[in-house]
Amino acid sequence: MKTQVCIIGGGPSGLMLSQLLHLKGIDTIVLERQSREYVLGRIRAGVLEHGFAKLMREAQCGERMDREGEIHHGFYIAHDGRQDRVDLHKYSGGSSVVVYGQTELTRDLYEARDRMKGVVIHNAEDVQPHELTSAAPYVTYRQGDEIVRIDCDFIIGADGFHGVSRKSIPKTVLKEYEKVYPFGWLGVLSRTRPVSPELIYAKNERGFALCSLRSQVLSRYYIQVPLSDSVEDWSDEAFWAELKRRLPAEVAQRLETGPSIEKSIAPLRSFVAEPMRYGNLFLAGDAAHIVPPTGARGLNSAASDIYYLYHAMMDHYLRGDSSGLDNYSAKALARVWKAQRFSWWMTSLLHSFPDSLPYDQKLQQTELEYLFSSEKALGSLAENYVGLPF
Repeated sequence: MKTQVCIIGGGPSGLMLSQLLHLKGIDTIVLERQSREYVLGRIRAGVLEHGFAKLMREAQCGERMDREGEIHHGFYIAHDGRQDRVDLHKYSGGSSVVVYGQTELTRDLYEARDRMKGVVIHNAEDVQPHELTSAAPYVTYRQGDEIVRIDCDFIIGADGFHGVSRKSIPKTVLKEYEKVYPFGWLGVLSRTRPVSPELIYAKNERGFALCSLRSQVLSRYYIQVPLSDSVEDWSDEAFWAELKRRLPAEVAQRLETGPSIEKSIAPLRSFVAEPMRYGNLFLAGDAAHIVPPTGARGLNSAASDIYYLYHAMMDHYLRGDSSGLDNYSAKALARVWKAQRFSWWMTSLLHSFPDSLPYDQKLQQTELEYLFSSEKALGSLAENYVGLPF
């Protein structure tokens, strides 16, 4: 087999890049280790910055997002028994975010690839990139007993933190930065009416909580838990009771509870790998960087990688200009580190840290007080939350 761009990873990043390049006449093949049903079964965040939504429309995949997604012009931070609203529209110069589940977004991308007869190969096992620093890289994978080879110009590693792409870069070249937080998020998805039309981030001495939503009949809630906890430790009843303790009284009173339809614990980690290019291999999304879910930067950071790669590939194939490819790693990492800073800041602001000193707790309180006393501080928060420019 032969293609121009071989994309490892059939999640939203890989699918979006494939779709965008296809629209410009650039040939791609996407390899995904799991089945389509498995990929669509993954429950992920659903807050899209305005740049991501614009990219979906450019990929001709935004029709359902625009019809069913909810535009949010703000969110709340609950603390000290009260709620303060962050007016995104006011403080970011008119921007907003779109709440639209990642599962639905991925389904839209799959349908677009089907519509355009795009090549997405599922259940591709033992995927391995080869000859990354040569002018003729290729990828092999196994399907049943057969080893299949794909010759290509470039390889995109969009296969997540545990994928093969980043591990294919020599340890003498790759530098990794990591911070692991001493807690995780226990998340519950329920067919209940959301407690608030906008997200509520709650800071409480018992631990952080988040009230989010997927639609007007599907809610997503989270509470901070120790890393030693497991899903089995938390019945639905225990989860709802603890969530209510961490919310302001008037919010807790109107909280609609119900059976969980999905429950999981996600550890919180910050991670960056540098560089994001090695020879003709380019990393994108979770393969290169991970943020805590606080502030919803994960999927949105991946979108900026795809934006840069898409434009760099267009310049290379359509204009004979490879400067975008040469500058990709530096350009992507500059925005990645800003997303890392913002996620770290929001995580530090809103969570309870087990070993924090009284001094640290006072600083945390002062930071919150300063945030809501300064329009410039609120402007910085809003600017980062709706998404820095690509």
